[in-house]
Amino acid sequence: MKKNLKKDLISKPLAQNKYAKFQYEIINTIEAGIALLGTEVKSIRNGKANLRDGYCTFRNNEILLKNVHISPHKNAGRFFNHDPLRDRKLLVHKNEIIKLKISTEKKGLTIIPLSIYLKGSWIKITIAVGKGKKLHDKRQADKAKNIRKEIRSALIR
Repeated sequence: MKKNLKKDLISKPLAQNKYAKFQYEIINTIEAGIALLGTEVKSIRNGKANLRDGYCTFRNNEILLKNVHISPHKNAGRFFNHDPLRDRKLLVHKNEIIKLKISTEKKGLTIIPLSIYLKGSWIKITIAVGKGKKLHDKRQADKAKNIRKEIRSALIR
């Protein structure tokens, strides 16, 4: 019993979208499951996923992950492999889907993937509702980051 609890608490990051935190102001985050094929699972576990251009859309009261590149598995043949850019269904409760849909109908908000990680033996994804930053916001964020970096280096000396 104790081993299972420890297994659930362990989460190992497999892919992250650092560019999203620069491009978007993160408002809300949600953990979701992903419907994957076997070769996709193997590729993600090998760290062959790219979330940079990914986003989420709605279709038939489902939420789909689009434009996320998961490289084909190298040890599988062409016939048994998957399409790298196929749409993937996210496994989220209906009430959360409704909340996300309402929030994205507001002007300037979108749903973006932040990270893919292992939670126990399950592959999970963190998605976020984000608002696109303007150029001056990005500059201010860069200035604040540089100031924090200089303060840390000054404290170390």
